[in-house]
Amino acid sequence: MSATTKGFLAVDDVESIYGQAILALRGVTLSVAEGSIVALLGANGAGKTTTLKAISNLLSASRGAVTKGSITWRGESILGLDPAQLVRRGIVQVLEGRHCFPQLTVEENLLAGGFLRRPSRTAIRADLERIYAWFPRLRDRRRSRAGLLSGGEQQMVAIGRALMTRPVFVLLDEPSMGLAPKIVEEIFEIIRGLNRDEGVTFLLAEQNANIVLHYADYGFVLENGRVAASGPAASLSASSNFLDLYLGTGAAADLGGAVAEHP
Repeated sequence: MSATTKGFLAVDDVESIYGQAILALRGVTLSVAEGSIVALLGANGAGKTTTLKAISNLLSASRGAVTKGSITWRGESILGLDPAQLVRRGIVQVLEGRHCFPQLTVEENLLAGGFLRRPSRTAIRADLERIYAWFPRLRDRRRSRAGLLSGGEQQMVAIGRALMTRPVFVLLDEPSMGLAPKIVEEIFEIIRGLNRDEGVTFLLAEQNANIVLHYADYGFVLENGRVAASGPAASLSASSNFLDLYLGTGAAADLGGAVAEHP
């Protein structure tokens, strides 16, 4: 993990609504250290996706908005910035459900992620080779239409397309959803490798607590739009009350209450 632990991402007392009526986040406070893998845990509807979209400024596409609080990245407020501006600065989100362009080939999908930087032809080929090195099966399927791939391969395309932007910080929403355990493990091993070898920071929204806490450095647990607990991933895994809390039936006392700070 990088020695730089402060000032990377800070979400402070954020509230958000959908349709000017539904309160989705209720004072969420969390932070992410540079060079880390952070898990955002919680049952379906706890607010994980909303938190990611608040950071990446994609809430408006779902008729949502941040109504209170602040979100800063490297000491600068990013609320109100266009999502494309955030991508140029190094923040990219991989949405839940993969969202490949089904009629385009694997390589065309990957190239779509690289065009924002307007790289040279040499640079774009080098970036493609970098992605194929991380995802060898995509090289084998590079001429296939994305809509014909398996769910795991589509997830690899979606992550690879995000990596073509040369991100510093990747927000990844439910990477294990609907995938076989072997493929999930393969994807998480690649995430760990990217974090270790290229210094990419990850915030992973995930329902599969067992797998994500095995790879994460730190975790936050959301319950009904609030941060119910947080702590080092190993501590969360070892807590006797974690499963009850995660399922929304326990209390956060043994996990440090509502303390939600990544030191």
